[in-house]
Amino acid sequence: MSGRIFRLLPAAAIALTFLTPALPAPVLAADILVPMRDGMPTLAPLVDKVTPAVVNVAVKAKLEMEDNPLFKDPKFRRFFDLPDKMPPQERSSVGSGVIIDAKKGYILTNHHVIDEATDILITLRDKRTLTAKVIGGDKDTDIALLQVPAENLSALPMGDTSAMKVGDYVLAVGNPFGLGQTVTSGIVSALGRSMGGSIESYEDFIQTDASINPGNSGGALVNLKGELIGINTAIIGPAGGNVGVGFAIPTSMVKSVMTQLIAYGEVRRGQIGVQIADMTPELAKNLGINRTEGALINAVVKGSPAEAAGLKAGDIAIELDGAPLKSSTELRNRIGMMTLGTSVNLSVLREGSKKNFKLTIGKPPQQTVEAKAETTPALLGATFSNTDPATDKTPGVKVTNVERGSPAAQSRLQPGDIIVSVNRKAIANVDEFTEAMKDSERQTALFIKRGGEDVLIIVQ
Repeated sequence: MSGRIFRLLPAAAIALTFLTPALPAPVLAADILVPMRDGMPTLAPLVDKVTPAVVNVAVKAKLEMEDNPLFKDPKFRRFFDLPDKMPPQERSSVGSGVIIDAKKGYILTNHHVIDEATDILITLRDKRTLTAKVIGGDKDTDIALLQVPAENLSALPMGDTSAMKVGDYVLAVGNPFGLGQTVTSGIVSALGRSMGGSIESYEDFIQTDASINPGNSGGALVNLKGELIGINTAIIGPAGGNVGVGFAIPTSMVKSVMTQLIAYGEVRRGQIGVQIADMTPELAKNLGINRTEGALINAVVKGSPAEAAGLKAGDIAIELDGAPLKSSTELRNRIGMMTLGTSVNLSVLREGSKKNFKLTIGKPPQQTVEAKAETTPALLGATFSNTDPATDKTPGVKVTNVERGSPAAQSRLQPGDIIVSVNRKAIANVDEFTEAMKDSERQTALFIKRGGEDVLIIVQ
């Protein structure tokens, strides 16, 4: 059975299954300083230090229900004395969080844990329960910041993820399946993992084999110094359970997001206005260069900071503020974590020569339209915008919103879809999309990128 990617959804229920016995954990190498108890190495002192800062997060949320098509008929509603709209359904779930500031009561967790929450209850290891408020959240990195009354709290210091190596020992602490606080151990399996945007919009994950499961969302990944190095967020598994491939958001990314959440309650993300791709050996050979690292600039957006600075399609970005760039994902992540108005220095290779450009992070261009009945009746209820080169790898038109029960919803459009062509004619922006829809016949073929999948939708 092939593996599937699972965001660590909060645990709402647990099914008990018989498991095969686990193999003994490896003994730490002799040159690693580990406390001893009764002649045996133990991590208990580290666990005692870390666990008071890891909390359980219980969430109540109200979810809008999909309207039954019969509800749209007022005669049907009157005959059966039905409400005009399906009442929202209450959902309860649990996740995890990490106290990172004991004086201010700040707690980090995943955005998807508290998304649309109406009530958030924090349970500490000493069994105290506190009501939390949301300071802010960022869906693109799946980070949220909560705050509780700061009274006798313990916090975790943040570690330096740039110093981490594959093979470093780590502990994962959280609330798997709603069982209560649980500690597991493992190593850093890989660094800089990206799943092509299939989990978050900005990905630079720490991969670990420390067991993490649903309910661990927002929990802590710590090193042997007791420092927070990541927020657990997703796993790969055939059935949603742990198979030794888990992912955590590194604190290097968390710090930048947290700073903006505290200051603004949101992340004010900017862009420089380029579409980029990874360098590959084949691409390097075709371009006649001896370099496989960096980000190839495919296109420069008109009116963007990149165009103003003089960047051109074909340039290869190799350094940002003096630090080397290994991939397009790295450039995208680093730009995406910077605030609007930040000045950066970008070094590129152009025709074999290194050139330096100074740019200012700007606002992404916004052009949003709603479908009009006279041109696109099947798309009523949907809103479209230009794609953002800073966050969207595929050029086209993004579906930003779809009203429940609308013709667009019935046409199977979903928020986040990127329409790349209409009747096989490529489109790059809203204007081209609008014109293509006007010129279309009764049936129209929309070619769509949905996550990592290609989708074809016929509307009429």
